[in-house]
Amino acid sequence: MVNGRAAMEIGRYHWMCPGSQDHQYHPVPTPGARAGPWSGPGCFECCIKCLGGVPYASLVATILCFSGVALFCGCGHVALAGTVAILEQHFSTNTSDHALLSEVVQLMQYVIYGIASFFFLYGIVLLAEGFYTTSAVKELHGEFKTTACGRCISGMFVFLTYVLGVAWLGVFGVSAVPVFMFYNVWSTCEAIKAPQTNGTVAVDQICVDVRQYGIVPWNAFPGRICGPALENICNTNEFHVSYHLFVVACAGAGATVIALIHFLMILSSNWAYLADAGHMQARRDIGAKEDQELRDVPRRPPEQLNSYT
Repeated sequence: MVNGRAAMEIGRYHWMCPGSQDHQYHPVPTPGARAGPWSGPGCFECCIKCLGGVPYASLVATILCFSGVALFCGCGHVALAGTVAILEQHFSTNTSDHALLSEVVQLMQYVIYGIASFFFLYGIVLLAEGFYTTSAVKELHGEFKTTACGRCISGMFVFLTYVLGVAWLGVFGVSAVPVFMFYNVWSTCEAIKAPQTNGTVAVDQICVDVRQYGIVPWNAFPGRICGPALENICNTNEFHVSYHLFVVACAGAGATVIALIHFLMILSSNWAYLADAGHMQARRDIGAKEDQELRDVPRRPPEQLNSYT
């Protein structure tokens, strides 16, 4: 029946317009017809949309944080073990003299394990919060609804990141102490290798006393190394490896501080955006409620309208 009606319409068209050419009839697809595989958005548009929702600032801060924490924890762990080995072999031959130092170093190694685990999880959480906030900011004018709980969580992350940033500033300062100590020993060894720069000071009188740094007690034996013996220590592989690892660990702590400052700026701006979004939503809800009340006024019976007057 449909094809017959279509033929009648085509014949009517040719009867009304004799000079027209033959046209093939194409049925119009119904609204419920299924779209073809190429009718939707392409792969390029989908990729652009996905890349637009990536929080690049949070991603860079997360990578920097992971790198800094990994350098600090890995290099610091190995450097502490090498430092204890140098002290046991050369500066404190009696085990009881550096027993407390060994316990402190072992405790610090366990703390390093905890720091690595905590910041791995914390970095992932901050990255996820960046994805959430980016989606919220991009949908401010859509149907996305920010909640008071979400804004409270963002504020909590701001406070926690600030506290961790201050703590890592202290860690960065503490990690510079072994670098300073190893640098003093290394510079003393360089003075031994170049005696002409020392003037009248004999090589045997150039010494390093680790007891003055407080890492071993004053009754530790020998505690003080001078001359060629000190030069031999500086030529060992453990000394060079520990020295360079402490430098890298200090650089990792500095990178972590920079990453946390970066996170703090991102979280503060995101929290401000979410707060503005909450105020905008409140104004929209009030406006929608007022519009709905105005629409309902003509529908109310006269008795109810007279009650308001």
